[in-house]
Amino acid sequence: MIKNFNNRVAVITGAGSGIGRSLALQIADKGGKLAISDVNEAGLQETTALLKQKGVEPHVQTLDVADRKAMHAYADAVFKHFGEVHLVFNNAGVALGVTVEDMEYEDLDWLMAINFGGVVSGTKAFLPYLQQSDAGHIINISSLFGLVSMPTQSAYNAAKFAVRGFTESLRQELELSNSRVSCTCVHPGGIKTNIARNARMRDVSDITGSSPEKAIADFERLFRTTADEAAATILKGVIKNKRRVLIGNDAKAIDALQRLLPTSYQRIVVSGQRALRKYA
Repeated sequence: MIKNFNNRVAVITGAGSGIGRSLALQIADKGGKLAISDVNEAGLQETTALLKQKGVEPHVQTLDVADRKAMHAYADAVFKHFGEVHLVFNNAGVALGVTVEDMEYEDLDWLMAINFGGVVSGTKAFLPYLQQSDAGHIINISSLFGLVSMPTQSAYNAAKFAVRGFTESLRQELELSNSRVSCTCVHPGGIKTNIARNARMRDVSDITGSSPEKAIADFERLFRTTADEAAATILKGVIKNKRRVLIGNDAKAIDALQRLLPTSYQRIVVSGQRALRKYA
């Protein structure tokens, strides 16, 4: 398995900000080679500039991970550029806040194509190249909401639960085939990134008692872990070949709650939401 990042080729989607950018910078510090992508070209160029300050020349490409053909072409281009691939971080993701009743199919399809479809195509596109290396690792980013469900997060929950199931199944298949490739599912809690501000938010005041703007602000106040801390935890998990990585005390607490109260936790969530709505 991967024991260090020196001279390892790491592919990172969603590298234009947040955890993706922090992963790129930390891998660069560890002597790794980078292939970075993002749909946000401005953010991607900022990450590129930071890497060049460290003396690293990354392979850079603007990429929409929801585009399956583009993802496979990207994998071909990265392999052609480096001649090998060792690590793939399927990190790109978006958020959506809306009730099931009010959710548009278009919004559901948009989120699923990125948060789950991007993970699937990123895995399938790069897996044949990873298999050719002496050691490889796929890191798929799920979420705290891949462990428990929350109101107004049905689409996000569905995608992140799917990432979890997909990755756990993949890990078993790789082990059964005695592959040199492994994989890890990552469940971040509240990370200080821009995902909430970039989310598609609908009016859910009948559930939360708050406007979309206040809901985002309240949600961001719960963020405790920095992107740098999250990236460092992920990289340690890769070296230890962990099946699951929980990031932040909130993720660890929610994981424990779900294990202790696998269905009753939903009543706790409903009661808490009612209390918040009452005093909103």
